[in-house]
Amino acid sequence: MPATPRPGTPAAARRPRPLRQDGRPCEHGCDFGRSAVAGLDRGESPVMEWGDDIKAVSKDEAVMLVNHQATGDVCTLMMCLQDKGLVVAQMMWLMDHIFKYTNFGIVSLIHGDFFIRQGKSHRDQQLLLLKKHLENNYRSRDRKWIVLFPEGGFLRKRRETSQAYAKKNNLPFLTHVTLPRIGATNIILSSLVARQENGSPAGGDAKELESKSKGLQWIIDTTIAYPKAEPIDIQTWILGYRKPTVTHVHYRIFPIKDVPLETDDLADWLYQRFIEKEELLSHFYETGAFPPPKGHKEAVSREMTLSNMWIFLIQSFAFLSGYMWYNIIQYFYHCLF
Repeated sequence: MPATPRPGTPAAARRPRPLRQDGRPCEHGCDFGRSAVAGLDRGESPVMEWGDDIKAVSKDEAVMLVNHQATGDVCTLMMCLQDKGLVVAQMMWLMDHIFKYTNFGIVSLIHGDFFIRQGKSHRDQQLLLLKKHLENNYRSRDRKWIVLFPEGGFLRKRRETSQAYAKKNNLPFLTHVTLPRIGATNIILSSLVARQENGSPAGGDAKELESKSKGLQWIIDTTIAYPKAEPIDIQTWILGYRKPTVTHVHYRIFPIKDVPLETDDLADWLYQRFIEKEELLSHFYETGAFPPPKGHKEAVSREMTLSNMWIFLIQSFAFLSGYMWYNIIQYFYHCLF
């Protein structure tokens, strides 16, 4: 029988804590005062993972559809995928072109990632370039995963426009995410999903994770949540000038055979996923935990494990590359002025 809360206990403190895989209460679920670096120093996890276990499909081809709040989303995903086998080495990122000018931009270019320019004036051209990029780089570089942010920009920049569009077209009014754009998702699926003789997609089966079908097999719906809805940008990741916190990531895996490939049906399917993201995030911001899956009473979170050596190397790279860019900018400044 659950304990009765003491009179005067704040509502937040009375909320049920999410559980770890071993059933113990998760101390991170509602703790808004820790950061990645501080957490690692004390042997804690800077990221809590929820929902489906994506390690089960790490050897198959998949697309991650991720909500986008800040530049720190990329860092969060990079961290989450470090312990997922060879996923990091075999994945392709679709990122806003602004990342090309960050200290890891040159690495991404060499790696074969695609930088997409936003805006109506660039849209059609960018989709053609994306299709060509996939044809030239995805198979030849032995890529298996693609990371895509379908919203096409940061939440704070797109929310007002998205809500106006939703009102005009009688679509749901979303606050924690924006309505996704269909173009890049459509290009990826049409280019990389293998077809059976009858034209239907040949993809994975949720009950047969050992499927060896060629082409994309899974859609991984990925939802990133920051405590108090305060996203972390890449500068904070590098410099650590904000209060420590723990980021939460929720996964849902969909077999590609259950995803419609016709443009209108795909749009409806994608809209529905983001409506569900809105519900997931609303529940998280109210309780500090994601809701349990259907048929379960409790939500179970998993602490993501990281190598301390990886953390040391990645932080060293961040500082060294930042210092390199500083010297390059300083050199050109003195040449020009």
